[in-house]
Amino acid sequence: MSNQSKKIIAVDAHGGDKGPKAVLGGLNQFLFKHPGDDILFRIFGDEALLRKMLKKYQRVARNCEIINAPDVVSQTDKVRDIIRTAQTTSMYMAIKDVRDGNSCAIVSAGNTGALMALSKLAIKTIDGISRPAITTMLPAGGGDKRVVLLDLGANVQCDEENLFDFALMGSVYAEKIGKIVRPRVGILNIGEEEQKGQEYLQRLNNLFNEHKEYLPFEYVGFVEGTDISGGEVQVVVTDGFTGNIVLKTVEGTAKLMKRVMTDTFKKSIIAISVAFLLTHVFKRLKAKLDPRSYAGAIFIGLNGFVIKTHGSSDALTFANAVRYAADLADADFNSRIRASVRYMSKLKTELKNAT
Repeated sequence: MSNQSKKIIAVDAHGGDKGPKAVLGGLNQFLFKHPGDDILFRIFGDEALLRKMLKKYQRVARNCEIINAPDVVSQTDKVRDIIRTAQTTSMYMAIKDVRDGNSCAIVSAGNTGALMALSKLAIKTIDGISRPAITTMLPAGGGDKRVVLLDLGANVQCDEENLFDFALMGSVYAEKIGKIVRPRVGILNIGEEEQKGQEYLQRLNNLFNEHKEYLPFEYVGFVEGTDISGGEVQVVVTDGFTGNIVLKTVEGTAKLMKRVMTDTFKKSIIAISVAFLLTHVFKRLKAKLDPRSYAGAIFIGLNGFVIKTHGSSDALTFANAVRYAADLADADFNSRIRASVRYMSKLKTELKNAT
């Protein structure tokens, strides 16, 4: 099959703490689980090292191209320094591959600040969007319910215009990726009452409430932290400082539950017997709470798909991030974001005039 008929994904081989081993292992896992997917990987990194390692991953070797990138962006590099010297790094070369149209998406476990800065520089922000945001879907409610949360750390400080754009993009994401018709959208605040929170939150809340029938989503008003996992709201909008804390708290809570359950079952023969009988239930619970199951986060609002996964990503985490990239390429929701930007332009102008 020719490359023209495949989805091509650019991969930063050196972004994460575990290096190319986790990356190649993740690609191998993905290809094993999805043998019918027509995907080709363009892997950027130390060519000699990667070709040597690929001898252990023949499945990946048959479905990839290696592009030599002699330099690496480290997790400790400062953004201002990286921008000046990024041209020959695996991260920037993979981003540029998306910009040039050779790949449809990039996956990297590298430095978040550098990845966002270089992506904005090379791929650019969608016209009409004030700032890109980082978003993903977290477990919420029962069954397979998920909640879209944004921003997760790209924008520490935000104003009402930024959150307006986040609500727009988050609702499109929930609809196109989460398959949710007219998703319920809320703004994270310290209480549900309209008079609570900072003034810019109140201004945006008032605007959305006054134009509920015009909005392409169902606006539910202010929501609190306890609502994020409740399953009643599908999109939660907040600034990157708060969103990142929420994300890390969710991940930490999942790890705590796992430790508590393991410790409890070890101390009682009865508990061990019950655990044995409920093995299937606990497997589903573990899968739902495992941070690796929602390993990928997208930089939404860019003219291309940039997927960021944890710096500590293992092979399973990276495999899930690649699955995420493939789903995004299939959905191609940027055209829908552009349509929503046009539709909401009058309302956004009203918001600007009110500040």
